[in-house]
Amino acid sequence: MRAFRVGGLVAAAGLCGAILAIGLPGCSSGQPAFKEPPVRVVVTTTMIADLVKRVGGDRVTVETLMGPGVDPHRYLPSLDDRKKIEAAHLVFFNGLHLEGKMTDTFEKSRGRVRGHAVTDAIDRSLLRHADVDGGEHDPHVWFDVALWSRCVAPVKDALVALDPAGKDTYEKNAADHLKELDALDKEVRAELATVPPAKRKLVTSHDAFGYFGRAYGFEVRGLQGVSTASESGTKDVKELVDYLGANKIPAVFTETSVPDAGLKTVLDTCLRDHQHAVKLIGGADALYSDALGEPGTPGATYVGMIRHNVSVIVNALR
Repeated sequence: MRAFRVGGLVAAAGLCGAILAIGLPGCSSGQPAFKEPPVRVVVTTTMIADLVKRVGGDRVTVETLMGPGVDPHRYLPSLDDRKKIEAAHLVFFNGLHLEGKMTDTFEKSRGRVRGHAVTDAIDRSLLRHADVDGGEHDPHVWFDVALWSRCVAPVKDALVALDPAGKDTYEKNAADHLKELDALDKEVRAELATVPPAKRKLVTSHDAFGYFGRAYGFEVRGLQGVSTASESGTKDVKELVDYLGANKIPAVFTETSVPDAGLKTVLDTCLRDHQHAVKLIGGADALYSDALGEPGTPGATYVGMIRHNVSVIVNALR
């Protein structure tokens, strides 16, 4: 596969497509020069915003294009987004075609933006295969805490390269956050171990929890595919209904960034065809999937999101 260098990292051309073109080194003449802190950073998702804030600390300001509860698969960028991107000192995005509909916005900023895909540091052999919006890998890496920790270094390295005077701060913050993530991963494993193996079946609105299932020993199903941009059809509904009925699944989980109408149809059909009632877990207990929660909610930070999701899953299935 053809490869090219992006933001100091080598990325396969087929993975992030035109999005990666924004980070070509030495071609940021349209972007403002950095002189002194704060570093103005624009990010696509709330998970990346949390990561940049943890590493950057007081030396960065972060603007998030896709706020709490926003589905990145379906996000439609605006002209204002492009202006924000080009006015930033640094831009961080997920890559792996998570921000598929922003490709055109990034493409129009080609050669004028210092852009970095935080997932570039992850060995491709560790990624799940998925056919998503023209990509070939599942982009939801943050649901495996150990895998998400690999995204810390690209953020730290990009900040150090732009603001070498802050190197000590960035390196200390990154090291502290890695310790926090390591402790979180151990905590998650201990909590999820309390769910009997036979009950470790997680059904959600869309197939965002594949890395979670692989890392922590859960069988995962979603009504929609890896991208919510792909609509579920009659066949998808029937297959999920039959799965719920055959396995006597007690509960399915809605997501904060995905409408739950499709899951409600599945549950009604399951009750009719299999005489099996399934509880719909939603409201305050909806899982955070493609975005963090509003400030003040349990999922307002990455660590809080993971803890909330694990608590809800354990309580519903154990």
